[in-house]
Amino acid sequence: MKPTDIVHLHTVGAPALSPDGARAVFSVVRPDLEEDAYLGSLWSVPTDGSAAPARLTRGDRDRSPAFSPDGRWIAFLRPDGDKRPQIHVLPASGGEAWAVTAHPLGAGSPVWSPDSTRLAYTARVPEEDRYVDVEPGKEPPRRITRLKHRVDGLGYFTDRPSHVFVSAPVDPSGDAGEPVRVTDGPLDHEGPVAWRPDGGELVFAASLHASHDTDLVCDLWAAAPEAGAKPRRVTDGTLSAGAPAYSADGSTVYFLGDRLGEDLRDFVGRTTAVWSVPADGSAAPARLTPEEDPRFVGSLEVTPEGVLATAERRGAVDLLRVPFAGGEPAEVLAGKVQVQAFASAAGVTVAAVADGRSSGELVAVSERGARPLTALAAGVDPLPLQELVAHAADGYPVHGWLAVPEGEGPHPVLLMIHGGPFAPYGHQLFDEAQVYASAGYAVAMCNPRGSSGYGQEHGRAIIGAVGEVSATDLLAFLDGALEDDRLDPSRVGVLGGSHGGFMTTWIAGNHGDRFRAAISERAVNAIDSFSGSSDIGSLFPRPLYGPPQTWAEQSPLTYADRIDIPVLIIHSEEDWRCPVEQAQRLFAALKGRGAETEMLLFPGEGHELSRSGLPSHRVARFDAILDWWSRHL
Repeated sequence: MKPTDIVHLHTVGAPALSPDGARAVFSVVRPDLEEDAYLGSLWSVPTDGSAAPARLTRGDRDRSPAFSPDGRWIAFLRPDGDKRPQIHVLPASGGEAWAVTAHPLGAGSPVWSPDSTRLAYTARVPEEDRYVDVEPGKEPPRRITRLKHRVDGLGYFTDRPSHVFVSAPVDPSGDAGEPVRVTDGPLDHEGPVAWRPDGGELVFAASLHASHDTDLVCDLWAAAPEAGAKPRRVTDGTLSAGAPAYSADGSTVYFLGDRLGEDLRDFVGRTTAVWSVPADGSAAPARLTPEEDPRFVGSLEVTPEGVLATAERRGAVDLLRVPFAGGEPAEVLAGKVQVQAFASAAGVTVAAVADGRSSGELVAVSERGARPLTALAAGVDPLPLQELVAHAADGYPVHGWLAVPEGEGPHPVLLMIHGGPFAPYGHQLFDEAQVYASAGYAVAMCNPRGSSGYGQEHGRAIIGAVGEVSATDLLAFLDGALEDDRLDPSRVGVLGGSHGGFMTTWIAGNHGDRFRAAISERAVNAIDSFSGSSDIGSLFPRPLYGPPQTWAEQSPLTYADRIDIPVLIIHSEEDWRCPVEQAQRLFAALKGRGAETEMLLFPGEGHELSRSGLPSHRVARFDAILDWWSRHL
């Protein structure tokens, strides 16, 4: 795989099923280097596999389809002339789509009312003289009164809060009328929104409590689908809750949630669970899945047999069914795959699934396994990943993968470190590993302590000693990989982004003798300034790194004077998760003492550059990385 081959890496969006389960509609999006954008449209396929997928819409940026419960309509998002997503509706039988919304900053994903007449969604409401019809740089000054006031990838948000809306009755003539604004106030109300089965109430997530600015609590709230409705709290103010769904009779709300410790700020390594709560809020939420493992991610869906949800387990993302009364989940689709999204209707379940060969295909799921409905992968012949378990000095197992180039070798080696830290590498086609391995580098990547998918104890093991504990596992895995005689132990580099950048800088300063060169990308290098400049800085450092008096000892920048290997620093100018000053401080420290270092800055990009930045920037990043390794390995 070459850098420009990212155009072959499609993304399959969350599918929507017709009420009878006979038809699935989904989006397919690919990077386009000519347009320098991500282009995609909606496709349709029968779930019995009787026909190939057919393109459904003519737009090139269509996504988030939703079937109406009566099967007549498909709602979806399509950008308007200003490239802001607006909800459109088209007949399920075919025809022209028409716009239902015209919000100045766009609309969120649509959810049909049970009677198929209206759509609930969220949309941001800008203050007057902001964001719309204003010359850039000439807006009035922002008055900041909250710690939480901006987020990476969006920017400032306190002057454009997100609110819940309900559309006017859907009218095929295109005269939709004005939507109803359900919520009000200066705080965000978050999607997805869920309708009670009788249509009399909506449930959504929001942090409306008095201490919302200094803790991580997010409650579920319910409100009637009418203008100026007064929300009532459904959960009890102790969890970070989201992804709500009603039971069939409307008496219970199921959701995903995290415990937050006594101070309501302790997020590190928490295994997100499936919970239930009475819809009237008359009792505290009940945890339905085990405390230790697995960690649920994404969304959930209520079926007659139980609650469907996806969960991380040892590099896989399985589709599981959770009993209504709680207990051990049952496997619906599991193995060396990652289920990215799913839908279920009338006893039919479909899922978007990635594995080592494809970035995503739509499959029909049954007791006999998964039957492909699409064959979208083309243009890339990925190298296989070899699964490996090494052991740290204390005997702890470290699970990961090794990608080895073709040929006998010995090949130069890259130790690649993921971000998070509570995140995993896993069973999927990963462009980073494929590009580097195809260029001749063996890639070792693992899930050390601190990663997700191996239980809560594994995820929380690094608290207060992040660099030290993580490095122990990472270097042990590298040693295990180097036992393969196809790898050259004299030519090893280390690279990673975000927390992976933190660990790259840490390893370069504390274990640099093991490596020829390093690439530290979008890193946390200095915890003290990160705490004041990051969008999550007010809440992130203490639970993970410990009290401020320990931050200097735990900061990779403290050890920059020990770095004697060449370091390439990559950062984005509009990264607000790990602000660019983190890169600048490391560059100044290394350059000031004459160390070999370069800094590559990407304008207009945020923290997610390597995953969703401009396609041209993603290619340029790959080119720079390969150039660096060609010079030093």
